Amino acid sequence: MLVWILQQYSSTFAGASTGDSTVFLTARIATAALTSFVISVFCGPLAIRFLNSRFRERIDSASARLNELHASKSNTPTMGGLFIVAAIVVSAVCCADLSNRYVIQALLVVCGFGCLGAMDDWIKVSTRRRGLSISQKFTAQMLFAIAIASWLYLVQTSQQQGLELIFPIGRRGLYLGSVFVAWAALVMVGSSNGVNLTDGLDGLAGGCLVFAGLAFAVLSYLSGHRLMAEYLSIPHMVGAGELGVLFASMVGAVLGFLWYNCHPADVFMGDCGSLPTGALLGYGALVTRQEALLVVVGGVFVIETLSVILQVASFRLTGKRILACSPLHNHFVFRGHSETKIVVRFWIGSALLALLAVASLKIK
Repeated sequence: MLVWILQQYSSTFAGASTGDSTVFLTARIATAALTSFVISVFCGPLAIRFLNSRFRERIDSASARLNELHASKSNTPTMGGLFIVAAIVVSAVCCADLSNRYVIQALLVVCGFGCLGAMDDWIKVSTRRRGLSISQKFTAQMLFAIAIASWLYLVQTSQQQGLELIFPIGRRGLYLGSVFVAWAALVMVGSSNGVNLTDGLDGLAGGCLVFAGLAFAVLSYLSGHRLMAEYLSIPHMVGAGELGVLFASMVGAVLGFLWYNCHPADVFMGDCGSLPTGALLGYGALVTRQEALLVVVGGVFVIETLSVILQVASFRLTGKRILACSPLHNHFVFRGHSETKIVVRFWIGSALLALLAVASLKIK
């Protein structure tokens, strides 16, 4: 909508899809963040009242000790990710160039993974089950991710280095060819589940998403800008700058959500918030060809995921657990650290990792 208005009333508008005109793109990125924040904050109370009447969290993990520690969270409204997704979509529709294929794909990623997460949340709160089984969730994620990855593959074939896996040191690339589809699906699903595993304490995943989203807003902008991409020796992806609008929308929406999710939380994100935001991070890394930096930017999500993998592997191989409880944030809960202290320290780590990732772009 905003793109159309600018096209009608400004002869200097060069088209956001080229990625070389930055004046209106930067303005639209800022507007998108503000718009989604306002939507999220002002729709929050209404959404929370609706969720409180229908969807309340049921604390029922496999650990009796963890259930005891988190007993106070029981009956808190969940599925708050619904108004995160709504704010992202409305803000993007208003501020992004909807003729850009990356924008359309990103919106499909957000809506598709959001619907899957909502289904998982609904099963949790309406039945005695703990949501979809691991195999059901993973299969659904992979099938949808493969569909998006196949379309992305067709788009990336026209981009220079569009199908290359870029190594951060030396900026050399490994051509993936058709393997890109499987790789892209794994990146989106892995990133989605990483955020999902991190969403266990009030504000934890949300705060980390803000810093990761800011980093990828910058990375998208730089990748879509021909001169900046050449200066930094990173792949120039024509049209990728528009993803900056999507990530700004995500940052604003999550900031608005954190208004109600900070400790003690009035609402939880649920899978319908963590799955789509995590998948969007993975999608942004694929478009900008910065999968390696995704590991750094999302370092907290990576560590949380690895803590679960290592915990399961250690118990199955040796019968012993390396952590008091996984994911890692639960280990610190078991050790008696206050929830606020754990969350803020994880936020600090996420902020430093985001800064490190952006700063590393000048390293050749």
